[in-house]
Amino acid sequence: MRKKRRLKNTTPLLVAGGIVFVLAAIFGVYKIADAALDRVLPSPNSVVSSADPADSSKAVVSSQSVLVPESEILSSAAQSAASSTDNAELPVITGIFGSYNTAAQRKLSAMTLKEKVGQVFVFRCPESGAVKTAEEYQPGGYCLMAANFQNKTIVQVQSMLKSYQSASKTHMILCCDEEGGTVVRISKYSALAASAFKSPQQVFKRSGLDGIYNDTVKKAQLLKKLGLNLNLAPVCDVSTNFSDFIYDRSFGKNAAQTSKFVTTSVNAYNSQNLSCTLKHFPGYGNNKDTHTGIAYDKRSYSTFTSSDFLPFTAGINAGAQCVLVSHNIVNCMDAKNPASLSPKVHSILRKELGFTGVIMTDDLSMDAIPDFTGGKNPSVAAFNAGNDILLSSNTAEDFNALYAAVQNGSVTEQRLNESVLRILAWKYKMGII
Repeated sequence: MRKKRRLKNTTPLLVAGGIVFVLAAIFGVYKIADAALDRVLPSPNSVVSSADPADSSKAVVSSQSVLVPESEILSSAAQSAASSTDNAELPVITGIFGSYNTAAQRKLSAMTLKEKVGQVFVFRCPESGAVKTAEEYQPGGYCLMAANFQNKTIVQVQSMLKSYQSASKTHMILCCDEEGGTVVRISKYSALAASAFKSPQQVFKRSGLDGIYNDTVKKAQLLKKLGLNLNLAPVCDVSTNFSDFIYDRSFGKNAAQTSKFVTTSVNAYNSQNLSCTLKHFPGYGNNKDTHTGIAYDKRSYSTFTSSDFLPFTAGINAGAQCVLVSHNIVNCMDAKNPASLSPKVHSILRKELGFTGVIMTDDLSMDAIPDFTGGKNPSVAAFNAGNDILLSSNTAEDFNALYAAVQNGSVTEQRLNESVLRILAWKYKMGII
């Protein structure tokens, strides 16, 4: 009787113990599987959702999607790529550079943060130490002035420009202002050209639009022969008053005639596969020289839509790949900021004129900008306004300001990636990378 009772009372315990054992085994299998899946699939809190475009290009993110500084990235492999795009969706380029999107994305993914910041700048080319500067900052390009060509032969210029490209991991935009007339950086020197290029007004007066086309082809051929790949021309500003600051550099005709000049010029540059720049958006009008101080444009918006915008629209439709923005404060668009620092002006260029190419500032060292900012560095404001390229004469100061802004979040890495991707796609289209 006693033995029977003991067996009868232990049976429920054995059953319960078995159930506990089975549950524990199942839980163990679950934890092992969960750990394995964690190695294969990232945590949903550690990946930026593609539905949130504001964070779509950050490279390394915590569970709160906070950017990890480069110095804190532990993986040497991640540092070698040092890219913010390893675990995030890349921006996509459409429009004029759309066919180069994939190649540009691949290039962008392999760049360090510092290299990406460098691509945003076209620095005024130093008269000495230019190779060292290119090696240190890896800039998007150099803008050459007359002094860079002075007392040099064609072979010497070619060798000089090749040395800059050799110092750059990503080949550089090499540009200058060879407008003709009062602004010639190269053809003023007899060792480099048979004669200085005439102004568009002079060329047109002598031989019409055919003359403009042929003259522009010769400019493009000269620049390409020397090793440059971009001309900061044509001037698209509408000016018919000889007392205007911009008049001598302009076509000197009304909007319709200036539009034909711009279309002809862009077609000529494109025929030689040399990029050109439409300037100075949104149109200089009768404003004073921004090299010497702030200029206020008080004209109505209808003046721009019926006149000043037309040559820019013509150039965009002809396939121009770059637009340069002036420092004029245009009251009807943004009374508080120079055009180069105005998100509103850039929005007009993108949305109303439909421009999908690269937007560049005029030189940020021109007096209009420090006068406006009170000496505060303008690089961050210019970049956040919507410019892709900052034309800069203050190499270290401007670079460091933007680099620090990306590191502290004042400029998002998504915003940086968008512009760098566009610049890289442009370089692929130009055939320099």
